[in-house]
Amino acid sequence: MSGITIKHVTMVKAYLRYEPAASFGVIASVDSNIAYDSSGKHLLSPALEKIGVWHVRQGLCTKTLTPSAPSHGPSPAVTSIASSSSSLIAGGYGDGSIRIWDSDKGTCETTLNGHKGAVTALRYNKADSLLASGSKDNDIILWDVVGETGLFRLRGHRDQVTDVVFVGSGKKLVSSSKDKFLRVWDLDTQHCMQIVGGHHSEIWSLDTDPDERYLVTGSADKELRFYVIKHESVDGGEPVNGGGDSSVQNKWEVLRHFGEIQRQSKDRVATVQFNRSGNLLACQVAGKMVEIYRVLNDAEAKRKAKRRVHRKKEKKHSKEALEGTENGDRNNENKGDDSSVTHGHIETSNPSVIVPDVFKLLHTIRASKKICSISFCPITLKNSLASLALSLNNNLLEFYSIEHGEMKKTLGIDLQGHRSDIRSVTLSSDNTFLMSTSHNAVKIWNPSSGSCLRTIDSGYGLCSLILPTNKYGLVGTKDGTIEIIDIGSGTCLEVMEAHGGSVRSMAALPAKNGFVTGSADHDVKFWEYQIKQKPGQATKQLIVSNVSTMKMNDDVLVVAISPDAKYIAVALLDSTVKVHFVDTFKFFLSLYGHKLPVMCMDISSDGDLIVTGSADKNIKIWGLDFGDCHKSIFAHADSVMAVRFVPKTHYVFSVGKDRLVKYWDADKFELLLTLEGHHADIWCLTVSNRGDFIVTGSHDRSIRRWDRTEEQFFIEEEKEKRLEEMFEADLENAFENKYAPKEEIPEEGAVALAGKKTQETLTATDLIIERLDIAEAEKKRIIEHQEEKNNTDIAVFQANPLMNGLSPSDYVLSAFSDVHSNDLAQTLLSLPFSDALKLLAYLKDWTSYSDKVELVCRIGTLLLQTHYNQLLTTPAARPILTVFSDIFYEKVKGWKDIFGFNLAAMDHIQQMMASRSDALFHDASSKLLEIRAQQSKRLEERSDIGEVKRKKKKT
Repeated sequence: MSGITIKHVTMVKAYLRYEPAASFGVIASVDSNIAYDSSGKHLLSPALEKIGVWHVRQGLCTKTLTPSAPSHGPSPAVTSIASSSSSLIAGGYGDGSIRIWDSDKGTCETTLNGHKGAVTALRYNKADSLLASGSKDNDIILWDVVGETGLFRLRGHRDQVTDVVFVGSGKKLVSSSKDKFLRVWDLDTQHCMQIVGGHHSEIWSLDTDPDERYLVTGSADKELRFYVIKHESVDGGEPVNGGGDSSVQNKWEVLRHFGEIQRQSKDRVATVQFNRSGNLLACQVAGKMVEIYRVLNDAEAKRKAKRRVHRKKEKKHSKEALEGTENGDRNNENKGDDSSVTHGHIETSNPSVIVPDVFKLLHTIRASKKICSISFCPITLKNSLASLALSLNNNLLEFYSIEHGEMKKTLGIDLQGHRSDIRSVTLSSDNTFLMSTSHNAVKIWNPSSGSCLRTIDSGYGLCSLILPTNKYGLVGTKDGTIEIIDIGSGTCLEVMEAHGGSVRSMAALPAKNGFVTGSADHDVKFWEYQIKQKPGQATKQLIVSNVSTMKMNDDVLVVAISPDAKYIAVALLDSTVKVHFVDTFKFFLSLYGHKLPVMCMDISSDGDLIVTGSADKNIKIWGLDFGDCHKSIFAHADSVMAVRFVPKTHYVFSVGKDRLVKYWDADKFELLLTLEGHHADIWCLTVSNRGDFIVTGSHDRSIRRWDRTEEQFFIEEEKEKRLEEMFEADLENAFENKYAPKEEIPEEGAVALAGKKTQETLTATDLIIERLDIAEAEKKRIIEHQEEKNNTDIAVFQANPLMNGLSPSDYVLSAFSDVHSNDLAQTLLSLPFSDALKLLAYLKDWTSYSDKVELVCRIGTLLLQTHYNQLLTTPAARPILTVFSDIFYEKVKGWKDIFGFNLAAMDHIQQMMASRSDALFHDASSKLLEIRAQQSKRLEERSDIGEVKRKKKKT
């Protein structure tokens, strides 16, 4: 027995993971535009990382387009959207990516990566085949929507691109920027053909009318600037609207300055937009105003110009007549000036049209809050010129009907979200209701579905509490009042004057019909409530009365009650926490250690621990028995705003102004999880009574639910994950800083590749290189086996099990199955020349697959463009290129003929269907005419019989 040693095996503790489950409360984001879909029935409204599809008539969000969660970090917010004439929607995000959504299916069709900064402008061409995007990285990228790939990148702007628009039947692109210049790009030759100056400040928006006659720009200048768009003639002659000047300078002039219109508002322009019919122009400023201009047609503009010239002439004559009566010599001069009068008649007959003759101010919309974005409805309703949707910065959507004489507000969508940030959230005892407070309203939510059940007007609610009966809620306000809310009816029953200062905190007394409030007036008040019938009232109501008051030495920030109702902890403005006995108010402990005031605290279910969170970014875990600090943890990068224990555990959740939710083990003092999702400061937190989910409220006006899953995790694994993420982030930053070209001022009109290097492209390149090496080794083994087989009888060839039974050619081809079309160029760009030469040798075998011809053509073209000079000087590449050219031309021509034949056949079928429908229509119309003729004859016969009968009666 002496030789036996006993080893103590320590079990590694496992925890259950929490993951994002739902987010609700956001109707419209502040940092993005809104847009109608092609049908005009739905409005697309970005809500942080999501895009909500709102049915305008019903006022309901029928669909939500949500991107898949990233591997680490929060999902980027939507910064720009554009809708096509089909069901496709383009959404630009804060990380520079663009997602193409199908609004009917609610799925993401593709993701385009190319920009290094947030996408600020998106625009489809009229055929919906091209998509132009502008970004904070000063670049413009043109995307092939059908091929799901980037065509090229246009560089030249010195600052953020703010807007883009296609002109000239989609052959040219006009872009605006914060560098105060407009640029006109020729998309065929991929160069900047015109730079338009004249603006004195940053250009924020531009748009063209549907006929592409005028282009309008909006900036911080006092006026709107208008340009006439010149179009190339079909027969190659002089440009349309080009005038008679055929100099070299005017040859490249696409935009010609037309004039300006003085704006009503002094704020900078945020959006200018024509409606679909082109008879209205909306100018939205970065304030509360939208100016609506009516666009007159040519005849109206000419009549207005004639009236203007006529009025000017009359004023001139009246002025001259007045001066002539005062001075006879002046009168004689006027009599002899007959030529000027006749010249005036000539001007009046055909005057030149200026901008005020075309654009006339019709209405001005003044909203209640600052306007973020506008969008015209593509469908015009009866008795109205257009419908306009507005998104406001207080999480609100408004709809207006524009008529000739007046402007009507038709709808407002506001119930599904708070007007400002959420300051407190609290759950009912059975977790069926969630109550949230804001600066002017209290909302009751269903936490599982995220639907808003009740909205009650209130004061500025800082704290809230739902009583155990789940019928009443209490709200402590900034004005020092306590509001009693009836949850069932959604009404405020009573507003009590409770404190002389703002009510900062509220806590329920366990196992008692009471609660405690702490206020900035240095008081902690104990309250009792009971449900009884008031005199003179038929129904029972909640009656709240003050029982006792405890005076403190400073402003009270937080109060917390121990589960046995023995102690009350009070956090004061002097950064200390005082613990008193509840029954006698006698002082028990003082928790001192925070450098800044304690913003939040909570006591565990067993009463052993108290955790405090402070503005000094730390959380401290204390023992409630002796008041000793067990651990001080640097928890967040900013102030800690809320901490909560999971019931019946020592696990703690904390939230802060650094937008993070953190999950801690208060016994081991270890960080378990970091949950990311919010886009602004997190103000409040609540945990369900079973700990199966938590709810957070934020300054971004969203309420998010995080659910506990059945997936287990271990602390060491999470630590390794966090270290790997930090390492990858450092590598990416180092890669960008070392290898990325630092082009602070790009070349004038430079063109570059559309994509960008990402972790996915580098991984795909490594996979291709690895499979090329395995395939080359396998080909050598096959050749050696064939030689040995010819000499002697040997066993059957054993293929490499890594190749899954594929041939070397097919094995290399399978590496491209997961490479996205948009990432193909960057993936091949990272290949060394030796591997690129190997890859070219496989293209001949791949052309035998009919469905791979397009992919093979793209690979071959990209490799030839990238390694052109080296291929010319490499003798080994000549036989590969010779075979390559012969086979490719034949295959591409064959598929082109097939597509042409199919298109011609479909056109022929369409013509046959149309002719049949015309014949059917003709037959049906002739039958209708025969029936009508027969009916008319019968009526005539009946009328004749009637006349005969009447004559008989008379006789």
